[in-house]
Amino acid sequence: MPTETDPNAGAMMALRCMEIWGGNRAVDRRASVPGLDIHVRSTPHNGGDAGGDIYYISQCGAGNISRIVLADVAGHGDRVKALAGSLQKMMRRHINTPDQTRLARELNREFETIQTGGRFATALLATYWAPTQELIVVNAGHPAPLRYSRGRWTFVERGVSSSTAANLPLGVIEPTTYSQDAIALDPGDVVVMYTDALTETGIAPGVQLGMEGLLTLANEIGAPSGGEFADALLERVRALRGGGGAEDDETVIVLEHNGAPPPVQSLSERLGVLGRMVGFGRVYRGELATG
Repeated sequence: MPTETDPNAGAMMALRCMEIWGGNRAVDRRASVPGLDIHVRSTPHNGGDAGGDIYYISQCGAGNISRIVLADVAGHGDRVKALAGSLQKMMRRHINTPDQTRLARELNREFETIQTGGRFATALLATYWAPTQELIVVNAGHPAPLRYSRGRWTFVERGVSSSTAANLPLGVIEPTTYSQDAIALDPGDVVVMYTDALTETGIAPGVQLGMEGLLTLANEIGAPSGGEFADALLERVRALRGGGGAEDDETVIVLEHNGAPPPVQSLSERLGVLGRMVGFGRVYRGELATG
């Protein structure tokens, strides 16, 4: 698996159409899809080989559609790792479901059917639609992503829903409804997805960093530069811990919008995509827990 000591860790991985990459192991990888450069940093709790944070990136629709998913099973340890493995299989099976709200509902329904011991999972589902350069986000009880645009960092807030059982974490209530919000991105905009190990960092006895504290750190760092924002943010958070590790699995996914259009495909390439879409094949690679 790629780690900080892996010589390939800094290399850019270009996902092909109908390809899925991801898992729940320690990773430090960069990937590209049409319109986005992506950096994934994930560290399981206490140096474990796999944890409860799950990340996936997929590309389909002839390069027009790219999906990024981040889920966090509450807690850590072997039990959580097993639950993460179950959720991972569900996400892999449904990653190309076109409607993200349907995907969230299906994940919630399936997560309800497994033995969770009362645990749940928060999740962010984000689809980048290249033709209009929009990021469409579904938030299932997860911390709000950060967004850098027009010289400052803000939060990507969820829209208001009229339902009292809406946008809840996976495995809390079945049925749960989910809504999605579209964000228009300009070239140079950045969106950061993360798990709550960052916001739950202790900065004083009984006091956590929180979302507002994380936002303050982001604005202190300022403009992202050369894909190094994840490293800079984690360095600031770890300094607040006195250099110690997180009390939970820790993941940061940085999406840098470069505005590049989808590639022009030949007839044979389009036919190949069609074949994969109707089930003649699918490319998959990832950092998967095998235990």
